[in-house]
Amino acid sequence: MTNRREFLGLTAAALATAPFASVPAFAQRRVPLGLQLYTVRADLAKDYEGTMKKLKDIGIRHVQANLTMAGKTSAEQRKLYDSMGMVWESIHAGGDGLRGGLQATVDEAKGAGIKNITCSFPLYPLDRAQIMAGPTVNDWKRNADAFNKAGAACKAAGMSFGYHNHNIEFRKIGDVLPYDLLLKETDPSLVQMEMDIGWVKAAGADPVAYLTKYPGRYYSLHIKDLKNQGIPNNNMKMISAIIGKGIIDWKAVLAAAHKTKVERAFLEIEEPYDPSALEMVKQSFDFMHGKV
Repeated sequence: MTNRREFLGLTAAALATAPFASVPAFAQRRVPLGLQLYTVRADLAKDYEGTMKKLKDIGIRHVQANLTMAGKTSAEQRKLYDSMGMVWESIHAGGDGLRGGLQATVDEAKGAGIKNITCSFPLYPLDRAQIMAGPTVNDWKRNADAFNKAGAACKAAGMSFGYHNHNIEFRKIGDVLPYDLLLKETDPSLVQMEMDIGWVKAAGADPVAYLTKYPGRYYSLHIKDLKNQGIPNNNMKMISAIIGKGIIDWKAVLAAAHKTKVERAFLEIEEPYDPSALEMVKQSFDFMHGKV
């Protein structure tokens, strides 16, 4: 197994003297490692503040969330995260929030102090079942157009916009690979890419190859590992693993990521959780910081 200290470039002295808020996951780029709160959504629904305190005890200082999480409004989240010393600058959004309600979403995000809006799922077709069955090439082109529009709205508001992949983008339609189409049809000055490393791997694609080929497109990463079961597939299926205990070659991935424009990185773990979401976050966070 890869030596954690080696690929993260962290030293024992740095860990001993620096607070978690300043300890980078990617030492060369000073990119802190945060958490996408989707991972602990069930815990948040039961005890929001208690769960956030547990995350802080783990060492989490950066979070990515939706404008509304487990009944908390954006204003309520901002107040809580600020009071706990948590950095909240990026959100996931989708559906009507980025279709008919784009400007309202941008305005609310800006009011909450958000700097980045990332679309978490294709916007078209409208029906999720149709998306799961497989969008057409024209559907993917329509998504690209919508992303460019959202990117322009975010840029006008002083924010950035990105797109987060799953593995359905890697289901070929004839000789067209939708993910490649999105890279081609979206304007790099308006649309950043947030690579979900686990979903790329689940699709049977190579995250290192994409990071290497398109270093100027990637500004954010979702750090996710998985077991070698039921893959590859393009049907939103994976069995999660604690980071470092799955099949991802993190030394190679992070080496490639260091050469991109990545400025945000978030742990994200999918169900099923074993042993629990919080314990998987803890072990994953510790692995990525060379502590175990």
